[in-house]
Order: sequence, then C-alpha cells, then structure tokens
Amino acid sequence: MLDKMEGLRRTHYCTQVGEEQIGQTVVVCGFTQRARDLGNLVFIDLRDRTGLLQLAFDDTSDRGAFEKAGTVRSEDVLMAKGVVRKRESVNKELKTGTVEVFVTDLRILTKAQTPPFEILDDSNVKEELRLKYRYLDLRRGKLQRNMRLRHEVARVTREYFYQNDFLELETPMLMRSTPEGARDYLVPSRVHHGSFYALPQSPQIYKQLLMISGFDRYVQLARCFRDEDLRADRQPEFTQIDVEMSFVDMDDLLAMEEGYVKYLFEKLMGVEIATPLPRLTYREAMERYGSDKPDTRFGMELQDISETVKEIDFVVFQNALQAGGSVRAIVAKDAAGALTRKEIDKLTETAKGIGAKGLAYIRWVEDKPACSFGKFLKEGELEAILERLGCQKGDVALVMADRDSVVLPVLGALRLTIGKKLGIIPEGWNFLFITRFPFFEKDEETGEWVAMHNPFTMPMDECLPLLESDPGAVEAKAFDLVLNGIELSSGAIRINDPALQKTMFERLGMTEEEIAQKFGFLVDAYQFAAPPHGGFGLGLDRLAMLMAGAENLRDIVTFPKVQNASELMSGCPSPVEQADLDVLAIRVAKEED
Repeated sequence: MLDKMEGLRRTHYCTQVGEEQIGQTVVVCGFTQRARDLGNLVFIDLRDRTGLLQLAFDDTSDRGAFEKAGTVRSEDVLMAKGVVRKRESVNKELKTGTVEVFVTDLRILTKAQTPPFEILDDSNVKEELRLKYRYLDLRRGKLQRNMRLRHEVARVTREYFYQNDFLELETPMLMRSTPEGARDYLVPSRVHHGSFYALPQSPQIYKQLLMISGFDRYVQLARCFRDEDLRADRQPEFTQIDVEMSFVDMDDLLAMEEGYVKYLFEKLMGVEIATPLPRLTYREAMERYGSDKPDTRFGMELQDISETVKEIDFVVFQNALQAGGSVRAIVAKDAAGALTRKEIDKLTETAKGIGAKGLAYIRWVEDKPACSFGKFLKEGELEAILERLGCQKGDVALVMADRDSVVLPVLGALRLTIGKKLGIIPEGWNFLFITRFPFFEKDEETGEWVAMHNPFTMPMDECLPLLESDPGAVEAKAFDLVLNGIELSSGAIRINDPALQKTMFERLGMTEEEIAQKFGFLVDAYQFAAPPHGGFGLGLDRLAMLMAGAENLRDIVTFPKVQNASELMSGCPSPVEQADLDVLAIRVAKEED
C-alpha cells in the first residue's frame, strides 16, 4: 500500500538544506538516487531538481520508518520529514555534503520499476535509448541544470527588453506560406479544402507589420519551425528571441543586441563582456578566416599568395589564376609533429569531401622543407613562398588553388579542424558582429540571383545604383552575431520604401502576380507609410547550449527530434486514420516499389 502526502508539505528543496538548518525539522521530497542498507544503518540519497541530499536511518529511528527505508529502491518517489544534523562522513563533491536529514517520517509515494538505465550525469548509455525514455533522461542532474539555465536565459531576456521599453507581442502560429529559405511545415485547413496554413519559420513579416502599426519596440520569444536537415546545433522547432525597432539605424540595432549579451552574461555567468563588440565585414571575415561565422579566438588566418606564385610553372596554380581564382594558404605553427603525412592525407580527403579538387602542402621537419609541388619550383621560389607565409621550421602550410567560392570555405573548415586537433583554441566568449553581407547570391543550379538574407533587407545606400548593373556587388544593411564560431543571430535594416521594395522583388525575378500572391498584404500595408525600422532574431536554444557547455542542441531541448526529424519517445511523426484525412480532403499516395 503506497503512502499519502496528508499532513506533510515540502519545506525545502534538497540543496536548500545546509549547516544553517542544523537542528531544524524539514520536509523534503524527490526521487531515490541510491539506497544503501548496512543492517542497522540505512542511507538514501534523495534527488530533486536542485541536487542530492542524504537521508539517514538507524536503530534509534521510528521502527516503521526504518523498516520502510529498507524497501526503497532507485527512482522510488519519497517524502521525508526529519531533523537536520551534521554528517559523520563529509562528501565534498555535494553541495549538501556536510549535512543529512535524520528521518522521523518516511512516505513512499510511488514505487518505480527498474529503469532501463541508471540515472547518472556521466552516462555511457546510447543516446537512442535515453531519448526513447527521455522523461527518465531528463531526471539526470546535467539536463536538469541545462533546462534551468535555459529558463534563466528566457527570464533575463524578458527582463532586459522590458527594461528597454519593448512590448512583448505574440504573432500567429498559423500563417500564410511565404518564401523564407527553408521548407515550410504545412497544416491543412478543414474548412478550406486544398488550402494550407504554414507554421512560421520566423515572425518576419508580422513584426514588420507591427512596426507599420506603430508598436515601435517589439520582442517575442517566438516558436519557429523549419523543415530542413538537422545537425548538432539545429532542430526543426526552436525558440527565437525576436526583436524589431522603429526609427533606428544599424548602429542602434547593434548597440541593443550587444547590450543584451553583456547584460545576460553578467547576470547568469558572472562574465564581463567588453563592448562595443568587434566587427568584421563579410568580405573581411571570408578573406581572413574563410567563414562568415569565424572563430577568432585563435590565429591561423588565410593568406593570399597569388602574387607570389603567379610566375610558378605549376598547372594547378596557373589554371586557378587564369580562371579568376586565387592561391591561398594557412600555416599551422609548430605543427609538423602532429600533422604527419598520414594526417595531411586525411585533411586532403576532408577537403575533397567539401568541394576541393586537392590540397598541396609544405611540411618543414628537417633542415629542408618537404613540398608536395617542389618539383615544379625554380630556385628561390620555395623560399619566396615561405617568406610570404612566415612559415618556419616546425610549421606546416596547406595550400589551395581554385575559385574563391571554393578556396575560402574549404580552408576555413580546415582551419577549424586543425585548430581543434592541435588544441590551440582557447576557452572564452568570443562575440563579434559580421556586417555588410552580400544582398544577392547566385543559385548554383539555376544561375538566378536570390536574396542572401530576405527580400525585405535594405541595401547599403551606396549600392543602390548597382542593383541593375552589378547585383553581385550589392551589399546589405544586414548583420550576424557570432559566438565562438557559431551564428547566434541575423538582423537587418528593412526596406520601408514601397517603390524600392517592388524593385527588389522584381530584381529577384518575381512577377507582379507572384508578388501579389506571396506578399500582397505586406505590399498593401506599405502604401500607408512605414517608419524606418529593423531588427534581429537570436536563437535562444543555441545561445543556452553554448552557455551550458553542451555539445548538442538536444541537451538543451526538453523533447528533441533526432537526425530524421522524428521524436523517439512518442514516435512522431506517425500515420493517422483515413477518416481523419477525409475530413481534410487528403489522401496519402502509396509509395511506388
């Protein structure tokens, strides 16, 4: 017969019990982490969301409580009343390691079956099993701390933006499907057969409409949905800190966002973030680091050696330069011991896997450096390359020649791989803004120009004359916030001129009919005057993941999806009855053999 709670109410969470409570009577409750029956002594480690507390029983205990303690097993749910006293055996690993509760009343509220795995922080259990039993996995202290941190991030976020006069407004979860970059999750309408709502990829259009409505400072912790391939820092549903402001320019937006991260990290991490945050243009970031989200905590910057090698009779270099490409390199200092020929071969395969045709190298171990293209060099040419790169004995240089669209990102990826392998990336919080993104990027398959951010982004003023003549040179009033090489947010100043917005739609190849169909309501709204405005969306889950030191977004989301966008615990997505589909006038096509 299970016990009831009657007559007892919790007075303390486990880690609220300390030496200042010695001699007091407390009531605690939670799950059993471990029970140890030593004959005339029984100890139970009680666990709640704050941590562990030891319950003690001996031969002077109430007989009923003592006998009941001997039946307790892992994960049983308990409530205990007792007197706080000093522990004889101190556990320095626990916050409550100097005290224990000598129990006078023990209630076993629920008995647990043997769990499929032990509830431990350092668990070697396969993730698939943990996700199948996610409600048990979430009992682990590590995940409990992560979820509490995520809660604190949300709380402090609201605190900061409320203090800065933002209104928290909600936008619809069922909206019109609009082109946002990823595939929409569609929701069929029961009333309007053949028509669909879309779950929002972001509240982009609605927050612009709110600026037109006169709510000049908007914030929302918005749920967003994107049907795209998953990776460690991506989930199909996520929370975005969504911000929009009127009567602002780029500097206002950047100041508001850097003020937010400074406030957040001081409040929750006790870390002073120096502001203003560093800024790099998109072109600078790509040229120096081969990435639009660079980790600048370490050097190993990309170097352009095209001028140095332009006369070298090596067909790989010459073909790249004649095609308008470049020859670039990175130098790993004092890495010749770690980057053996075998390791360089692995790096070459990695480079080929992400688009490179090959990888040349200079590895300086002996008095004379080994150069993979040495047979093509005349006297003095290798020395000139070494001098240009600052490459010395003990170093390794990796060299690539191709179009910049290949060379830059491949060397950028190798830079990160080598930095991690060599252990040269220091700890710390490396925030920076990337600004002046290209407005357009060319679709490799169709050859058409598409918006790199979204079609509502304002071009730089000086780029307006280039919209027709040189779209590839047009830069946007757009920015990203990057932390330790991970993109946290994207933002921009928006177009508020209806004529310019129409021009941008047309430049993206949209017809009048397409513009009216996809954005007609927004175009109509702009006819009634829109203030200058802009904003940004910052990934709350991704930010909390970094702050928690987690390696995967799944460690910061309560019930996450896996690689194929399924949720292992509930088994979604799942088929539904045809009768339910009939109401929606939907019939699922059978897969062809």
